[in-house]
Parts: sequence; C-alpha cells; structure tokens
Amino acid sequence: MLKEERHRTILNEVDLHNRILLTDIAEALDVSIDTIRRDVKELDAEKKLRKVHGGAISMGFMSNSARNTNIYKLDQKMAIASKAISLLKDGAVIFIDGGTTCLEMARIIPENLNLTCFTISLPVAMELSNKKNINVISIGGQIAKEGQIAIGANAIHHLSEIRFDYSFIGTGYVDAIYGLTEFDWDIVQIKKAVIKASKKTVLLSISEKLNSQHRYKTCDINSINTMITELKPENSLLNAFKNHDIKII
Repeated sequence: MLKEERHRTILNEVDLHNRILLTDIAEALDVSIDTIRRDVKELDAEKKLRKVHGGAISMGFMSNSARNTNIYKLDQKMAIASKAISLLKDGAVIFIDGGTTCLEMARIIPENLNLTCFTISLPVAMELSNKKNINVISIGGQIAKEGQIAIGANAIHHLSEIRFDYSFIGTGYVDAIYGLTEFDWDIVQIKKAVIKASKKTVLLSISEKLNSQHRYKTCDINSINTMITELKPENSLLNAFKNHDIKII
C-alpha cells in the first residue's frame, strides 16, 4: 500500500472514531507499528491529526466552547443533534456525554428550556453554561486530556447517586449483534455507570459507525432505549437494529 493510501485510511479512521490505536491500524493495514508511527508523525506535522501516546486523535475532537470547524461529518452530527432536542422536556434532568455530536446537541438546546444537565465533558459544560435556564452540574474526576472528560472512580461514584430522565451518549463503535464497544477501558466503565443511572438512554451516532466493533463492551444494543442517526428510520442500513427492542429516530 502506498503511503498516500495509508494516510487516507488513517485520517478516515481517526475522524470517524475520534481516537485510534497505532496497533489497530498497523494490523488492519498489515504493516509494522514503526511504519504507522512514522505516518502519524507526518500527519501530526501537517496538523491533520494530533499524535498521542500509542495512537492519535482527530483535530475536531479537541474542541472547546469556541466553534470548531474541523469536526468530521458536521452536517450529519447537526442533524442528529436536532433530532435529539425533540426528546427534551421542560424540567427534565438529563446527562450529556462528551464527544463532538453531544457537543453539537448542547449548542442547540433552546434558550427558553429549563433543564438540569449533568455532564462529564468540559466542553459541554462550558457550552451549557452560556444558557441561563440550564442548571449545569459537572461530574468531577480524573480528566482524560484527549477527550476532556472526567473518568475514574470519583466520576463513577457520583454517577451512582443520580437518576437521569434521559442520558444522551456517544460511542466509538456500534453493532446490532455486539452492541456498543470502545477501545478504552476507562471510557467503558463511565458509560456503563451512565446507562445504569438513566431511566432512558439515547445513543447518538452517525451511520458510518454502524456495524463496527472493538475489544471492550459497553453494553448490549437492547440496553439502549433510543438510537438516533442522521438517516431516516426506514433506511435499510438500520434494518438489523429494528429486530431489537429499541426506538430508532
């Protein structure tokens, strides 16, 4: 495989999943870790991604309260966020996850809606703090620097003492058979705690992530009450998920 082809594959994977491991890409492309490490170093120098220990993260994932125009498939994520807003009710207690799609949701919550919103995400908390009718509660813990979210025992303990009406979460990978998975064990533990603390859990995912999986399992697909993609519910790409007891929007 030519270097240009490897670079395209690396960038597509890091944009789609926000973060990648060098070992995964090397295995998928059947090349050495050293080759992928050099590729990632070059892409980092070109400011097309950010090299981190053992992997890489997308430029769009390193977001804050300022508008980030580097977000992958932004139009699709905005469409998902708009659908998610339709589930919000005045006075609700909700949770919003970290990640670019959840941040888009936080941006467009109507100013006149009264909500109590918990989050582990620093960018989401900052975005919501600009809305006068939303009571924002940041769940503390060790900060994962790449995703700017709280992880670890403290965050899990705080989540165990809350009951959300709705939680809105993202995922790295989703499959009708294998459910939600991630490559990061710490992230999985946080998501498990969020799902356990929620009356209803809503998954926000672009369709490009459908039928993908990784090594650590967050939950079965039936643990999700609602799945929102940018697609219309009748789209054939969603057929495998229609066999499960989840609502598709």
